[in-house]
Amino acid sequence: MNVDRRTEAPAVLLAAALAMAVLLGADGASVLSARSASATGAEPGVALQAAPGAVAASVHVFPVRENVYVLIGAGGNITAEVHAAGVLLVDSGTAAASSQVLTALRTITDKPVTTIINTHVHPDHSGGNEAIAKRGRTIGGAGAGAGIAAEQRAPVFAHENVMVRMSSGPDATEPGMWPTETFFNDVKVLTKVFYGDSIQIIHVPAAHTDGDSVVFFRQADVVSAGDVYVTTGYPHVDRARGGDIQGVIAGLNLLLDLAIPNLRSEGGTMIVPGHGRLSDYADVAYYRDMVTIIRDRIQAMIDRGMTLEQVQAAKPTFDYDRRYGSTAGPWTTEMFVEAGYRSLTPTPPPASSGR
Repeated sequence: MNVDRRTEAPAVLLAAALAMAVLLGADGASVLSARSASATGAEPGVALQAAPGAVAASVHVFPVRENVYVLIGAGGNITAEVHAAGVLLVDSGTAAASSQVLTALRTITDKPVTTIINTHVHPDHSGGNEAIAKRGRTIGGAGAGAGIAAEQRAPVFAHENVMVRMSSGPDATEPGMWPTETFFNDVKVLTKVFYGDSIQIIHVPAAHTDGDSVVFFRQADVVSAGDVYVTTGYPHVDRARGGDIQGVIAGLNLLLDLAIPNLRSEGGTMIVPGHGRLSDYADVAYYRDMVTIIRDRIQAMIDRGMTLEQVQAAKPTFDYDRRYGSTAGPWTTEMFVEAGYRSLTPTPPPASSGR
């Protein structure tokens, strides 16, 4: 009997949440939660990972849908798609977690990693590039399942801005970490004949950084969002690397354009955030609305001539701070407000030298 595996998603994800709770414990670094599936069949949300950049004692794999899985505990969330010739990874985690990632993958398949896609430049998402790619292979050119080419390395795809930052400036890394396949247009397509699914790598300009991409698995109906969308706090708008709050909102709107809910905005397309729990349309819509409301508040204060210090003191995020705020760590509420303020404040033109 043929079984539609999408109808099994609620039970699978709820079981995954319970298993994670047993593995990590109530006092572990990751805060786990699961929403009960409704009678309409909406999938539950599952908390996947806590502090950005943190590496757990071990990396665990949990099913998302069909042949798509999520790896947690390697820094940023990693999405894995198993196809006929191997495994495609969206992001590679931190360098320190590379061996754990490979060990975790062996629990679901003995196939090699054949492709890595970087959603952006940050090392909690790209640090494992070299170590994992070296243990991978390149897909042969004769079609799905045709075997592996002789080259002993998996290719790494990313937007060209990721390559620019990895090869020069403060983010410069060793060449083994660099993407081997870059694209400069809006969308890069990986075809179903090689990867078992039609996959779109969609560039999101000037959002979390200037090199962000989201990855859409069209047949599986899963989107890997990178750090354009997180559930663990306010969005990290990395101004030093081209990030902008307007681009974050545009990226969240893109996710909503790609996602199709089952009923009343619940279920349907599954969205894997860069950090945090598995989400659906309703989760992203709530987060988009929150960021938009705070953006509009900051803009209104700027329009009244308020300085950055005055805007921060006015606490435009106040009613969301209990859910998303932080006063310590690598990304605080004040840092988010400052990034929003500077995104919305026109840069003054350079002073004329005169004659």
